[in-house]
Amino acid sequence: MEPSRSGEVNVIEVGVGGLAFGQFPSLLMTPALGSCVGVTLWDPIKQRGGMAHVMLPTTGDSQMKGEATRFAVVAVPMLVDKLVRMGSPLKRLEAKLAGGSAMFGGDITMASIGQRNVSEVKAQLARYGIRPVGEDVGGSHARTIELHLDTGVLVVRSYLYGMREL
Repeated sequence: MEPSRSGEVNVIEVGVGGLAFGQFPSLLMTPALGSCVGVTLWDPIKQRGGMAHVMLPTTGDSQMKGEATRFAVVAVPMLVDKLVRMGSPLKRLEAKLAGGSAMFGGDITMASIGQRNVSEVKAQLARYGIRPVGEDVGGSHARTIELHLDTGVLVVRSYLYGMREL
């Protein structure tokens, strides 16, 4: 990513269960995706986008209090709706996702959380007619992702597989 004229890149970190938006020269980043899914939307003309760090598929998957944006059924519609309200047409948005690992091998219920997160994120995107143009999902390893808002490249880093660009 090229820095701005001032030479600085603004890194916007998206915490667990969080949601954030940015425009170039910003970069969106979320660390340590295990069974969670990082979902990104990018507008190539406006060089802006959003990222959500989805923890669980639906609100019925947790009794704990916390941010509603940790659920795919809430986060994905909020991501789409905000970018459209910001002036990015739905047909121009490009989705990419990463994560959804089976991090808890001994517990069959927990092992499926990653797969269920990926499935629900894709189902929510499909409601808007958005199909992911890139993904790095599954496996049993953690990932850190960063969305470069100038190019739309999603950099996926993991200790197991190094760096990959989507």
